[in-house]
Amino acid sequence: MVTLLSFAAVILALLIWGFAGAGRAWGMPRVKLSDLWRWGGNVDRGTYALIGVAGFALKHNLDRLIASAVFHRKWGLFNYWIPPTRAIRITELAPEDRAFLETMLVVAIPFIWVGVVLTLRRLRSAELPLGWVILFFAPVLNLLFFAVLSVMPAATNGRVTAPPPDGRSRSWLDRMIPDDAFGSAAIALLITVPVAGGATWLAVNNFGGYGWGLFVGLPFVVGLASVLLHGYHEPRSLPSCLMVSALSILLLGMALVFIAFEGLLCIAMAAPIALVLALLGGWVGYVIQRRPLAPAQAPAVLGALILALPMAMGSEYLNRAEAPLNVVRTAIEIDAPPERVWSNLIAFPAISKPEEWLFRLGVAYPILATINGRGVGAVRRCQFSTGTFVEAVDIWEEARRLSFSVAVQPPPLKELSPYRDLHPRHLDGYLEPRQAEFRLTPIGSGRTRLEGMSTYRSALWPAEYWQLWSDAIIHRIHARVFRQIKRLSEEGR
Repeated sequence: MVTLLSFAAVILALLIWGFAGAGRAWGMPRVKLSDLWRWGGNVDRGTYALIGVAGFALKHNLDRLIASAVFHRKWGLFNYWIPPTRAIRITELAPEDRAFLETMLVVAIPFIWVGVVLTLRRLRSAELPLGWVILFFAPVLNLLFFAVLSVMPAATNGRVTAPPPDGRSRSWLDRMIPDDAFGSAAIALLITVPVAGGATWLAVNNFGGYGWGLFVGLPFVVGLASVLLHGYHEPRSLPSCLMVSALSILLLGMALVFIAFEGLLCIAMAAPIALVLALLGGWVGYVIQRRPLAPAQAPAVLGALILALPMAMGSEYLNRAEAPLNVVRTAIEIDAPPERVWSNLIAFPAISKPEEWLFRLGVAYPILATINGRGVGAVRRCQFSTGTFVEAVDIWEEARRLSFSVAVQPPPLKELSPYRDLHPRHLDGYLEPRQAEFRLTPIGSGRTRLEGMSTYRSALWPAEYWQLWSDAIIHRIHARVFRQIKRLSEEGR
């Protein structure tokens, strides 16, 4: 370990020495080695960005070297973002895992020190609250935070709002938000994305709902608030406002994925409605910011938005609506008599791997079905990619009608995520299959019409929007099974 730490120290010293020379060549202030360790003073954005990017490259490659050469492990970018659900005490680790983690922590200490020191000095240079240094440790958000500090000019450059001519002291928004369009957009995103992430956590974990407040209220407020911040000092153009509102909701989705709060598949499903509503909020913000709104009023408007959203979520929680009962119908014609179709309906062998993109991305799909017993009371088991449905037969009219209720269901999908075994809350109880019924009707010439009906409840709101997704998925599940039954029946099995 000592050898590795010495190697890291030497490389870091050489890197900083190179920075000092490069900085002088580019007209940047000279970087001294002592500047990386002292708390006082300021640092310009160019030096901060250069040291940050190169330091991360050095740290990542050093970690990869230690992981592969010493511990024979793989190391990638996602290893820096450990989801809270997988965090365990170091004393509970196996000895080899503990040694690996302790080594990585020790190696990280000088990099953490340099990062915190430079971030504090960059915040001081831009006249931003020093408490924002906590964002240096926030997964994903620290990348956005770094980008903002890397482009935000120093207050002494005249790019930050000057004191009002009447002698009034500047508000915290005056000091925080730059005058230029790019800087104001970056700060707007830096503020709205973490606040929206907190509101998402509040909606899911405290109010227990994926409802109107989350899928309608939140995107609208995020789009509106981001544009109000973007146009705080002066009116911005409509394209600029719409771009900021769209980026706010897209970055929120990315942040939820990378902190292991959500998966890519559900974020993609929510994206159409969220993006439209964020753009609508951005348009409203564009109209508002073109009016002569005094800067002193902006904090009150933003505060009202922040308070209104959890109040709406709480009201929705206290007045929870009953999830609607939906029915999906699918039919197919089979060139075989009902008796043969029936035998393949109640049980069928394994189906080949799916080609539909929804199934390949993680949505649960049927694989095979077995049945124990015959008649009412028989138990049918349908194996899906995420587990097994256990179905109790309620109606058994041989070669005519089969109906069963769902007793046990697996998760509706396996989330697409860089983290293993991600299990968001919406996978349990929000999409609830209740009953399925199949009817076989002779249509002449030894042919059969097979019709399937699945009844389910969905506790996701707006119900009409999510029903579009769930109906489409269930219809594809029907079609996958029906194609198998048609093939087997027409082959005479």
